Amino acid sequence: MRIPREACPQCGSRWYKRNGHSHTGKQNHRGKGCGRAFVLTPENSVITEAQRVLIERLLLERISLRGICRAVGVGIQWLLQFTVARFQAAPAHLYVKPADGAPTIILQRLEAELDELWSFVGTKENRQWVWIAMEATTRQVLAFHVGDRSSQSAKALWEKMPAVYRDPK
Repeated sequence: MRIPREACPQCGSRWYKRNGHSHTGKQNHRGKGCGRAFVLTPENSVITEAQRVLIERLLLERISLRGICRAVGVGIQWLLQFTVARFQAAPAHLYVKPADGAPTIILQRLEAELDELWSFVGTKENRQWVWIAMEATTRQVLAFHVGDRSSQSAKALWEKMPAVYRDPK
């Protein structure tokens, strides 16, 4: 059971009045001193650290954002703000590195897999091809190119590949 507020959350004053209803249908109040709108019995709950860790794991599993909201019980706006904060915390440059857990062998080699898919933009006659190069063991995206299905697009993808993968040795 939620404990109702007895005062305005911003200024702490008990001097407030009713001020219509929120978009969820709950009675809205406005503090007379500061003018802040608030609900006496809020339903938002604090998201625990365990939930945040679970959300990060679900994001890595490529589950849809709405699916994560339903599974964990958070709002879409909060989840979007959380993902933006996580992306901003990532380093500015993500360098491609060989897999750390590669088996110990005398000769290590880097392998990349190339894939392509198409979709249309606007009309079905306007086909666009997405070329993707991924590291074979970690599935990390190395490079991508959007264009037509021609040798020029393949060469453009090849030029975007990291130099360590283009070396034929």
